[in-house]
Amino acid sequence: MSSDLFSAPAPAAPARSNVPELSVSELSGSVQRTLEESFGRVRVRGEIAGMKLAASGHLYADLKDENANINMICWRTTVQRLKIKPEDGLEVICTGKITTYPKSSRYQLIVESIELAGAGALLKMLEDRKKRLAAEGLFDPARKVALPYLPRVIGVVTSPTGAVIRDILHRLNDRFPRHVLVWPVMVQGEGAAEQIAAAIRGFAMLPADGSTPRPDLIIVARGGGSLEDLMAFNEEAVVRAAADCTIPLISAVGHETDTTLIDFAADVRAPTPTAAAEMAVPVRAELLATVMDSARRLFTGMIRLVDHRRERVQAIAARLGDPQRLLAIKAQGLDHLSHKLDSAFDKGNKVRETRVVRLGAALRHPRSLIERESQRLQDRVERLKNTAPRLLSDKAQALNGLVRMLESLSFERVLDRGYVVVRDPVSDRPFGESAEMAPGQAVTLQFKAGQRRRAVVD
Repeated sequence: MSSDLFSAPAPAAPARSNVPELSVSELSGSVQRTLEESFGRVRVRGEIAGMKLAASGHLYADLKDENANINMICWRTTVQRLKIKPEDGLEVICTGKITTYPKSSRYQLIVESIELAGAGALLKMLEDRKKRLAAEGLFDPARKVALPYLPRVIGVVTSPTGAVIRDILHRLNDRFPRHVLVWPVMVQGEGAAEQIAAAIRGFAMLPADGSTPRPDLIIVARGGGSLEDLMAFNEEAVVRAAADCTIPLISAVGHETDTTLIDFAADVRAPTPTAAAEMAVPVRAELLATVMDSARRLFTGMIRLVDHRRERVQAIAARLGDPQRLLAIKAQGLDHLSHKLDSAFDKGNKVRETRVVRLGAALRHPRSLIERESQRLQDRVERLKNTAPRLLSDKAQALNGLVRMLESLSFERVLDRGYVVVRDPVSDRPFGESAEMAPGQAVTLQFKAGQRRRAVVD
């Protein structure tokens, strides 16, 4: 058989295709360009979920509804400009651009702005925020303080160009003019909440003795508006600043039916800015009338009290009798006692003079006493002169007897009879017994007249 029968058939040539070959990066880039060109700018409504704020400041979250989910990214610079604070579960409308993230092959929404999806979502956000702040104790009635009756200085946080500040100043001037400090702020729009919170904290930080007087009362005010217009007074920064303020604070935001979260943190809520001015100070005319009425009542009471006291004094005086007659009797008694005292004093002096004279006559003259004592002393000196020699002679004889007795008892008299004293040559101590000496020991022998010799004991 031929070897060609066992050789492999030659491979068929690959079929040629008209589809161009793309790399993964080229395909991802093409998809990204297609999405960005087709959906340039979109507005998407959905619920925020899984929100994360990275350390870089970028915001990552999901925007979802009941059937779909899309990733959303809000860069740090955009987060800082947002009008609302994104939260999980909040229904919003996000405006931005659709793009892709090639490394994970997913599309995402780059958010440029976020707004609440209708008033219902906004109210739900405010209700959730209210519950959370209330749980922290920011609305606790125990934190609230009473307003001063008549503040010296009133601080007003509001727009300097609106009708609100004019209404407040006009109402204060009508009731009781006070020194007013205005801290101008924006009352709506981007940055308004930060300015309002900074103004409240700024008033509270003023020193009591500084060049700028520290307010005794603060009014935060704004005219009426929609719920979105009043949002700055619902921001957490403003509510916390109001709750932490150490100066009594009145919230006067919007009309009577408008309610913002700062109303719950303030010490007092006023239905309108004009009502806040009425709460801040009393009516001067009414206060003057009250003071005058109190002064009149006080004067009438004092007159009535004085009359009552006068009548009582007169009644007591009638029972006492004539004070002149009482004084005359007491004066006569005093004269009588004074006369008796003078007589007793003179009599006492005479008695003492007589006694002194008698005692003086009984005393001897000091010279005779001195002469007598001098004679007695001289007699004693003479007796001592006669007695001294005899006493000295007796003492000398007794001393000589003791000396002779001592000499007769001295061991030297024994040495005179031929005895010796054996002593230790080192300590010069005499030996009392022979047992104290050892054979061959050197000793010293003391003879009469103090003679000494060395010897050795056998």
